[in-house]
Amino acid sequence: MLKIYNTLRNSKEDFIPIDENLVKMYTCGPTVYNFTHIGNFRTFVFEDVFRRCLKYFGYNVLQVMNITDVDDKTINGSLNANMSLSDYTKKYTDAFFDDLGKLNIEKAENYPRATDYISKIVSFIENLQENDFVYESDGSYYFSISKFHDYGKLSDLDLNIDTKRSRVSHDEYSKEEINDFVVWKNWTDKDGSVFWETELGKGRPGWHIECSVMSTDLLGNHFDLHIGGNDLIFPHHENEIAQSESLTGEKFVNYWIHVEHLIVEGKKMSKSAGNFYTLRDIMNMGFDPLSIRFLLLSSHYRSQLNFTFDGLKQSTENVNRLKAFYLRIHNLQCSDGHDKKLGLETSQCKSDFDTALEDDINTPLAISKIFEFIRTVNRVIDENSILADNKAEIVSFLEQIDIVFGVISVEQLALTDQVKELIFLREKFRLDKKWEESDDIRSKLLEMGYVIEDTQYGPIVKHKPK
Repeated sequence: MLKIYNTLRNSKEDFIPIDENLVKMYTCGPTVYNFTHIGNFRTFVFEDVFRRCLKYFGYNVLQVMNITDVDDKTINGSLNANMSLSDYTKKYTDAFFDDLGKLNIEKAENYPRATDYISKIVSFIENLQENDFVYESDGSYYFSISKFHDYGKLSDLDLNIDTKRSRVSHDEYSKEEINDFVVWKNWTDKDGSVFWETELGKGRPGWHIECSVMSTDLLGNHFDLHIGGNDLIFPHHENEIAQSESLTGEKFVNYWIHVEHLIVEGKKMSKSAGNFYTLRDIMNMGFDPLSIRFLLLSSHYRSQLNFTFDGLKQSTENVNRLKAFYLRIHNLQCSDGHDKKLGLETSQCKSDFDTALEDDINTPLAISKIFEFIRTVNRVIDENSILADNKAEIVSFLEQIDIVFGVISVEQLALTDQVKELIFLREKFRLDKKWEESDDIRSKLLEMGYVIEDTQYGPIVKHKPK
């Protein structure tokens, strides 16, 4: 059974969905005021692998990931760029989706944008006000945390430590600021042309209310999972709980999952430290995004990940090993039959892989089991080759692995028989030191639209860049 660490109770728990046929999950998406950095992508890649694990274990999934396209950051960014809010955020929204594709992150079922939910946000706030959870001050509306008696249950805050609470109108604030928070901000000159004329007056929504409205609208008042970075526990997720449960009177979310921070070369990532990187920055250095993806999975999601370029080089080698091993197995010419011992090795690795993932998505342990298995199978091939039924079992297992990790890539799975035969023939020429014949096949593959890269683990074949 799948076990996950639930921040709400600070314990590892059996995962039992509300509906056994459908898991509903909300994952905090990007604030589209800049290109997304690798710290954000650590969370987004984990969310993707968690989604893939759910499907791997037989669950159907309904995922909602929000796009924050109006808040302090997006407004300030659009004003500084002298662009409309919609044009400004579209640039970075499009870039985000492009990055998702490069990292092989599966699309969620829904990507709601905050600006498409203004009327529903207004209705949500009005209902909270009618129930005395929201009050107006100087044209803005605030949530009264003293009215929600469970405030602090996610982040373990003791409200008694701060007796001087007032109001906070900015979207983001520190843990020391235990204040009534804004749900609707009255328009000021600082907002420029960003405002909506509503029953609440001229203004725009606060950041926290956006996620409460979008999640409950698309997933219902009570759903299974909410995932995000651990920097969102307070105030964002704490505020989501307060708003949502105050309105509905129901439990908001059963399981809260939070991903630990990423540091770069042993230091907190920041522009001032010179170690702030977007995905595009690292790709421009020549690194494959799938190698970046694999590195982001190399540490357990609840452990701090030290992102280093030496680690990224090692991750590149590991991805190449996986791809080369897949190709090696896929292209083997095998005799009929089944080796019982190797069959048991394959079954054991599959069991170990599943067990690691069931234990709070332990990706580093799962990865270690995979590479132990690769070493075993390569040794068997080197000594004797393998039989056809074993080959089929191993290929099937590798493809199951890639359902979860998504780094072998579809292009490897889609090679034609003709291309596979040419790769096999070229390797024979290389072993026989027939370099001219080998180079001829390389040229032929290039004409067919494939680039071949020789590694210590075998050849890697990719589609030629357009």
